[in-house]
Amino acid sequence: MAERTQVAIVGAGPAGLFLGQLLQRAGVDAVVLETRSREHVEGRIRAGVLEQGTTDALRDAGLGARLDREGLVHDGLRLTFEGEQHRIDLRALTGRVVTIYGQTEVVKDLIAARLDAGAPLHFEVDDVRVDVATPAVRYRHEGVEHELRCDAIAGCDGFHGVCRAAIPEAEVTTWERAYPFAWLGILADVAPSTDELIYARHERGFALHSMRSPSRSRLYVQVDPGDDVARWPDARVWEELHARLASDGFALAEGPVLEKSITPMRSFVAAPLRHGALFLAGDAAHIVPPTGAKGLNLAAADARVLSRGLAEFYRGGSATLLGEYSARALARVWKAARFSWWFTTLLHRFSEDPFAQRLQQAELEYLARSTAASHALAENYVGLGFD
Repeated sequence: MAERTQVAIVGAGPAGLFLGQLLQRAGVDAVVLETRSREHVEGRIRAGVLEQGTTDALRDAGLGARLDREGLVHDGLRLTFEGEQHRIDLRALTGRVVTIYGQTEVVKDLIAARLDAGAPLHFEVDDVRVDVATPAVRYRHEGVEHELRCDAIAGCDGFHGVCRAAIPEAEVTTWERAYPFAWLGILADVAPSTDELIYARHERGFALHSMRSPSRSRLYVQVDPGDDVARWPDARVWEELHARLASDGFALAEGPVLEKSITPMRSFVAAPLRHGALFLAGDAAHIVPPTGAKGLNLAAADARVLSRGLAEFYRGGSATLLGEYSARALARVWKAARFSWWFTTLLHRFSEDPFAQRLQQAELEYLARSTAASHALAENYVGLGFD
């Protein structure tokens, strides 16, 4: 079956869905294709810290109602080390805040908005093939072969997707770093024990206390990348969290563990983000460790920059912003990659070298006592500017 649209979007994650929402509001036709089921896409547990630029963009795109009703606005974050807790006042240092609102909820809002608008969104498509030269996307849906011809293809199908693989190896450069640790994360049915995120450095490894709602907590401990969830019964996880998050006056509440998983840590960047009619966005183009909470925010930024370029092209025929897409997006990506690497290496135990450990300690002490150092952390954490 032959079809025609202006933009074919491969992948219904945050990058693809947000791009589709922005294009729909700009009057640009797009079809979103996803290999997984709607249930799977809406059930994926991912990050939940939104920069203020991201929340502003979601509101501007008509997606602010539930976000403003259910999102948890945080003015600061807390660093714990050597048994002491230190607060970084994001609002006072930058005038901006972050909002805790799970990626799962963002995706649900985007899917609902697209379906309410009657815009094409196809789940459970098979055998997706990207033809950059034509350009077209060929796929099978409900047993029928389709050829979707288009002007542009947005590759938003993640790190293991087909879009980046469609670019000849000689035409793309990649940078990658695998970290010698992973995160074991749990979702617990218990009210958060803190009103702001706690990032903890401990001799036994990193820990993070986050939340998904006023009644559910999201917590993480550093583990070996080859570890097995089966080796971490609930009691052992709580024991480690108690030890690593400990500080004067802080009490960790326990509750039933609803989910448990291990996530490896890596940094990855591909460049350029354009090959002919194919544009990469989100995890198809870059991965950052979750310590700095940048993955979803980078996906949203890619979508906004790319949507502006496509809207400008269809409104007035200018390809200026499209030509600048890769450079504009990568400028932000590399800043976020640097911050995520720095924050990750600062907080995790990854070396037995006592000199390296003392350097980590010294930098944390500097952060806790220096307004300039705290400002740099806060500025990066809330976001360096959307475009």
